[in-house]
Amino acid sequence: MNLFDHPKQRIEQLTEQLNQHNYNYYVLDKPTTSDFEFDALLQELALLEKAYPDYVLPNSPTLRVGGEITKSFQTVEHRYPMLSLGNTYSFEDLKDFDERIKKLVTRDFSYICELKYDGVAIGLRYENGLLTQAVTRGDGIKGDDVTTNVKTIQTVPLKLKGNDFPADFEIRGEIMMSHKSFENLNKLREEDGEEPFANPRNAASGSLKLQDSREVAKRKLDCFLYFLLGDEWKEKTHEERLNKAQTMGFNTGHYFQKCTTLDEVFNFIKTWDVKRKKLPFDIDGIVIKVNEIDLWETLGYTAKSPRWAIAYKFKAERVETKLESVSYQVGRTGSVTPVANLTPVKLAGTTVKRASLHNADIMEKLDLHEFDTVFVEKGGEIIPKIVGVDINKRDGFANKIQFITICPECQTPLIRTDGEANHYCPNEDHCPPQIKGKLEHFISRKAMGLDSLGEGKIEMLYDSGLVNTVADLFDLTRDKLFGLEKIIVGEDGKSKIISLREKSAENILNALEQAKTVPFERVLYALGIRFVGETVAKKLARHFKNIQNLSKATKEELLDVDEIGEKIADSVLLYFSKSEHLEVIKRLVNKGLQFEIQEDLSAPKSTVLEGKTFVVSGVFSKPRDEIKALIEQHGGKHTSSISSQTSYLLAGDKIGPEKLKKAEKLHIPIISESEFLTMIKSNV
Repeated sequence: MNLFDHPKQRIEQLTEQLNQHNYNYYVLDKPTTSDFEFDALLQELALLEKAYPDYVLPNSPTLRVGGEITKSFQTVEHRYPMLSLGNTYSFEDLKDFDERIKKLVTRDFSYICELKYDGVAIGLRYENGLLTQAVTRGDGIKGDDVTTNVKTIQTVPLKLKGNDFPADFEIRGEIMMSHKSFENLNKLREEDGEEPFANPRNAASGSLKLQDSREVAKRKLDCFLYFLLGDEWKEKTHEERLNKAQTMGFNTGHYFQKCTTLDEVFNFIKTWDVKRKKLPFDIDGIVIKVNEIDLWETLGYTAKSPRWAIAYKFKAERVETKLESVSYQVGRTGSVTPVANLTPVKLAGTTVKRASLHNADIMEKLDLHEFDTVFVEKGGEIIPKIVGVDINKRDGFANKIQFITICPECQTPLIRTDGEANHYCPNEDHCPPQIKGKLEHFISRKAMGLDSLGEGKIEMLYDSGLVNTVADLFDLTRDKLFGLEKIIVGEDGKSKIISLREKSAENILNALEQAKTVPFERVLYALGIRFVGETVAKKLARHFKNIQNLSKATKEELLDVDEIGEKIADSVLLYFSKSEHLEVIKRLVNKGLQFEIQEDLSAPKSTVLEGKTFVVSGVFSKPRDEIKALIEQHGGKHTSSISSQTSYLLAGDKIGPEKLKKAEKLHIPIISESEFLTMIKSNV
């Protein structure tokens, strides 16, 4: 019987056939069909799927074409924090890195060297072999769900090969744009009168956040995957996991190498420092990882980086250009940063027009004079900086550039505190950039989380005179917001008017209403008190319980709080000494914001877990953070790694076998969620 009599079977056959052709072409770089034949098969599949939509498979290659529209990208919390790597530009630092590991590891081990792709970090989640979620790095704790757009990338498998893998796992990698795709994209943008992208990384990042997935598909993004997460894998080395990823259909790039000596690592770096110039995409260094995965837990982590991996960054390119002037930027805290305005020059694939001078000390060290010829590098190939001056080309009559003495925004005399590098404008409540900066900090994700007020809306509200303090935000109404306009002037000198629509106004008002449920410690952090970050705000909130107690605290009482020093105490006292700040807080209290710690976040409910340390692993009936909070509330502590000091391994469903194995080896008691809850209820 003809296959066309069975559309379901024909759709399945075409899907499998086309996906294999895609894999051969994009991952293996070994085409097995002509473009004409491929397009004919794809068109046949698309027609069949249109006629029989119930038979469309989740890994259909027609999904690569795009078509879905994403109005906004949902924020998703990473199951595992997306850490960054420590960087170095020195072989000496790599020797130190090697020696630190050898002090902690008493057996033989090896390294895996990989290319450090210059793209956008991504985490891909697969459930039962199908791609279900793609999340950007974001702040490392939360990122944006860009699944629809990532499905258009040909080197990202929608369905995995084989079946020998965990039912639910994550793999991480980098989304990139090749030089060829970048050049084609910029050519089209210039033809359309649009500003070209500065570099492939910016183009890839911008492409991932496009609302129309069909446009993303046209950008021809690429993806290299290099890190399988979770304890469920049988493979015991990073090399084995990379090879496993290849067999599952992931594009690992084939650019990695196992090294058993540091000299082999150095040779790999030297080789690719030359060969990178011929690659069809950008890399900015080499990543060195300990190969043996069981050693990762032994070596551990810092707050931001694993101790078992490091990135060697290639030396920055240096160019020469002319200093045209120095301008000054005022930040949220009043810190004044000098900025060098330069004659535009090409550097590491981008056009550089400005470079930070950081502070007065650095300006003095450079001994900058008017119209100096300066040397510019990119720190980490990201931020341009002036690293020197060609004195031989200096005009003998040029004046030395002196750091300013008054604020360029509000003309208030600047101050500089002993022991600090920066100058500050003390006019925190009336200096325009400081006001806008405080407003932007207040709405930020880790503070009040008012995402609806982002994308320049704060500036629009401030410039219109509607908002001067954070309390003014809660006086906004639909009539005040709807139709609010702002004129934006582009680099080409053309201006356009942006108007606030009714839906945007509604979203802002809904977000402001939701803000009334944000807990006290985040509200305290959102106020923007100098030196009071997230951790300090939490400590102050839990110690003083409410804003009244905190506002009346003496210096001695503040210093009694764990980890609160002189600098923080003085800053808190100064903040609450100003009547304007007290008035803002009073208005926020009247609007219903939380200025009192909730009972379940205060002092421990019991001491039943005092002296006990838990490692929490697996899936539970409630969020893992909630389990950890319960441990703290009952006097216990929690850590991420099992050691001889661990009191209990609190094991949920799908716990990693490596943690279980280590707990059993060290004779650590393993308890379930129900046993843990019984333990804290017993209060014994």
